[in-house]
Amino acid sequence: MTLSPRAWLAGMVVVPLAAVASALYTQHGLDMMPCAWCVLQRLIFLAVAGAALLGLLLPGLRAQRSAAVLALVLALSGVAAALWQHFVASASTSCAQSLADRAMGFTGLDSAFPEVFAAYASCAEAKATLLGLPYEFFSLSLFVLLALAAWRVALAAWRVALRPA
Repeated sequence: MTLSPRAWLAGMVVVPLAAVASALYTQHGLDMMPCAWCVLQRLIFLAVAGAALLGLLLPGLRAQRSAAVLALVLALSGVAAALWQHFVASASTSCAQSLADRAMGFTGLDSAFPEVFAAYASCAEAKATLLGLPYEFFSLSLFVLLALAAWRVALAAWRVALRPA
C-alpha cells in the first residue's frame, strides 16, 4: 500500500509540530536552555508544518506540489542549520550576531514569544546529548526525513500531472 500525497503532507504537519513540542518539553521540563540556532530550527520546523498544511488545505495537485517544494527548501535549510550548529556554532562561546540570532531578532518572535523563540544559552553552553547523540542530530535526522517526504510528494504530484489523460 502506497501513501497518498495528502497522507505524506499530513505527516509533514504532525512530525515538525511534535519536534517543536519535544524541544519545548526539554527546555521547560528538563531545563535544557536553547541557543539561537536551536530556536531558529524550531521556526523552520513550524514553517515546514505550515507549508505542508497549505498543501493540505489548498485544492489541486499544483498546490500540493508547490507546498511540497516549499517544504523541501525549508527542510533543507533546517539540515543546513543543524549542521552549522553542530560543526561551527557549538564551538563558539557566543551566538550573538550570528545568522540565527539576527534572523530571530528580525522576525521579532524572540520578544513576542520568548517561551518558544528566545535563546537563553550560548551555542557552546547549549551543547547537549540525548541517548548518546548530540541533540542537534535528532533535528537533523527529522529535517532529512521531512525533505525526503517533501520530495516524494512533489514527485508524486508531478507524475500525476504528466500522465496522459
